[in-house]
Amino acid sequence: MWRDFEAAAPDLAAFGKARFNGSVAYLATIRKDGSPRVHPITPIIGHGHLFVFMFPDSPKGHDLRRDPRYALHCGVEDSDGGGGEFIVHGRATPVEDPAVRALAVDASSYTPKAVYVLFDLGIQRVLATRYVDGDPVRHRWSAGGFD
Repeated sequence: MWRDFEAAAPDLAAFGKARFNGSVAYLATIRKDGSPRVHPITPIIGHGHLFVFMFPDSPKGHDLRRDPRYALHCGVEDSDGGGGEFIVHGRATPVEDPAVRALAVDASSYTPKAVYVLFDLGIQRVLATRYVDGDPVRHRWSAGGFD
């Protein structure tokens, strides 16, 4: 959960929240044939979770139900990586609990449609890249700690 990542790496989590929350990011899933698929999505960070809503017939939802592995990459501001990069890898879990859904709606920067399905994105690995004087500075974290 985001809560666990945030407790273990608060500065990295704050950077990730700034890069993801309310902005379009890119969710990579695995197609039935094993090839990658990339989707624009608006992640939601709040109440200790990293959530994504989507239409019930979305290909990304079908992918995640079949194989929960994902990668999520923030958008960047320009070709120089402006703002920095933030990538999360983990496993997605469909959310059916109305109380958890209410948390996601409360934390969202937009009003999710009632028909949307919800996934909670578990976090296994994180890579953050900041650019200092044009040079990349990378920070890695995994569920086992910093790499």
